[in-house]
Amino acid sequence: MPEITDILGVDVIERKGEINAWDADEFREAIKKTGRQKVIMAGIVTDVCLMFPAISAVADGYDVYAVIDASGTWNKTIQEAAMHRMSQAGVRVSTWASVLAEIMNDWRTPKGNELGQILGGHLTSYGWVINSFFASEEKASHVN
Repeated sequence: MPEITDILGVDVIERKGEINAWDADEFREAIKKTGRQKVIMAGIVTDVCLMFPAISAVADGYDVYAVIDASGTWNKTIQEAAMHRMSQAGVRVSTWASVLAEIMNDWRTPKGNELGQILGGHLTSYGWVINSFFASEEKASHVN
């Protein structure tokens, strides 16, 4: 998918046929090499490409966030079944906006404005929140 490699680069792990990416040594090693225990995952197909490696990674001790709205699905029933199964296994089912907000943690971080604009540009309710926050920040800076 050129849209993905255009953004992330060409370091793509070519699996040999494993359906569950976690079964591919190269995939597991790439994640292990990061030294991180929290893993954010999405998949082309929610109930296979996302669910199988997410559940396997949790079983191996990783804290996995499954980004549902960045993953494909055939219909709502399949998505709900996959979310339910992942949740039962300890995967943290989330959305891209929730993951972004959790990583950002505070609007005042160096990237807070930039990330807030991304949220606001895609989700109207976040636009209201970010605009309200920065308006109050500007008002407070004029008072001081």
